[in-house]
Amino acid sequence: MNSCRCGYYGDPKRECTCTPPQISKYMGKISGPLFDRIDIHIEVPSVEYADLERTEPSESSEVIRARVNRARRIQVERYKDEGIFSNARLSSSKIRKYCPLGAEEKSLLKAAFDNLGLSARAHDRILRVARTIADLAGEEAINQSHIAEAIQYRSLDRRYRI
Repeated sequence: MNSCRCGYYGDPKRECTCTPPQISKYMGKISGPLFDRIDIHIEVPSVEYADLERTEPSESSEVIRARVNRARRIQVERYKDEGIFSNARLSSSKIRKYCPLGAEEKSLLKAAFDNLGLSARAHDRILRVARTIADLAGEEAINQSHIAEAIQYRSLDRRYRI
């Protein structure tokens, strides 16, 4: 989804021709409560030609698949007695049980919550995503880097303060 009618709002190379009220009206077409129900929303910049020409190897699909399958197995095992099979299915009460945070992680999440004006729903979605990031890393506990990465995946909350 573009963030404005012309599609260049926030683009580092092209100037947006929309006025602030036009951008607000355009973004208003999708309600805050609907945005709130999307776990991950990020802005994806255009690709530079030099990036397409890079020759250094990237992580293979097989390696990524193995990491994802391992994380899925962790979740299936963790929730076997709960009647769910993934972090995406965690209710608010289950989030409290399976996504415990230490003092530093709570402090980071509180700062993001206060600074971004996040809703309770966004708070829970950040915790679900952080739990998944920890699972992908093969880590039992959610740490600050997992919380920080999950917050980064709420870029439209940051940009539009919805």
